[in-house]
Amino acid sequence: MPQATAAALIAEPVPDPAAGRTAGSDFAPLLRTVKEQGLLERRVAWYTRGIAVNVLFLATLVAALVLIGSSWWALFLALPLAVLSARMAFVGHDAGHSQVTSDRGRGRLIQLIHANVLLGMSQEWWNDKHNRHHANPNHIDKDPDVAADILVFTQGQTAGRTGPRGWLTRHQAWLFFPLTTLEGIALKVYGFQAVFSRKDGTMPTRRRVVEGLLLAVHVGAYVTLLLTTLSPGQAIVFALIHQMLLGLHLGMAFAPNHKGMEMPDPETSASWGHLRRQVLTSRNIRGGVLTDWFLGGLNYQIEHHLFPSMPRPHLRLAQPLVRAHCASLGVPYTETGLVDSYRQALGHLHEVGEPLRADA
Repeated sequence: MPQATAAALIAEPVPDPAAGRTAGSDFAPLLRTVKEQGLLERRVAWYTRGIAVNVLFLATLVAALVLIGSSWWALFLALPLAVLSARMAFVGHDAGHSQVTSDRGRGRLIQLIHANVLLGMSQEWWNDKHNRHHANPNHIDKDPDVAADILVFTQGQTAGRTGPRGWLTRHQAWLFFPLTTLEGIALKVYGFQAVFSRKDGTMPTRRRVVEGLLLAVHVGAYVTLLLTTLSPGQAIVFALIHQMLLGLHLGMAFAPNHKGMEMPDPETSASWGHLRRQVLTSRNIRGGVLTDWFLGGLNYQIEHHLFPSMPRPHLRLAQPLVRAHCASLGVPYTETGLVDSYRQALGHLHEVGEPLRADA
């Protein structure tokens, strides 16, 4: 299910005492300006070229793996394959937000190919999780991305964490990047659980069957490629390197966006309205073309959250409009460098673990 459009997220105006106006009216002028400049119009040709380049790159890597054959030198191909997998993940993300095309059927097909077939990740599971995140970013009760799991994001979540979990929480800032190497594998595991678990009744049966078949295609093709070109031992090492580098790349792209930013309670979140809810909880990353490429456009996190269906190449164009609008309202607009964003995110995780370190 594609992410709701920005217009649908305006909802009913909510009184916002801090601004002296309705929260809905704070966003409406910005939305109108963005629409007038055509920044919500799809860039089908741009995405088509990008997908074609990815397909060509994938074919080249597969051919190289076949030509090199059963050799440990083939393991060096795991790095470019991880980079390519991240590129495909970004396209799948954009398709889920209806950025690629306004046609919901075509958008779902593009996402199914990129997520299920090429990455082995459930499209339906990801959309459900990601849409809940977009609706209430950094909300401790509603955003699944800040739910207590391996990592915790508030000191309140540290209560009762003892043993191995307590040790992880005490050292989570230092362990963050090593743990991201497991993200590529975790995305597959969670997706498979959502599709094949009988306890999960939220996914319609028809979609469950389609997703299950496509995930099976991914596993079959991936395993066949590795086992027909490499020895079993080489295949296992190749897969581990590929998945761990993919997880690290995705972790580096997602880590700077919200960690260490405002975490509203239910009352605060309701009074903020759409614009404040998205801007105050998000962080942008400064940089040029290389940063845009490496982070898949997610360095414009504020613009992306305000306008989830805005095509990736338009985010940079919308940034001056959003920054100026926030300045006129007195709403803080957070933007920092890439390295400093990691420092802030890791500093927040370190601070969260302080109570357990004090007890220890």
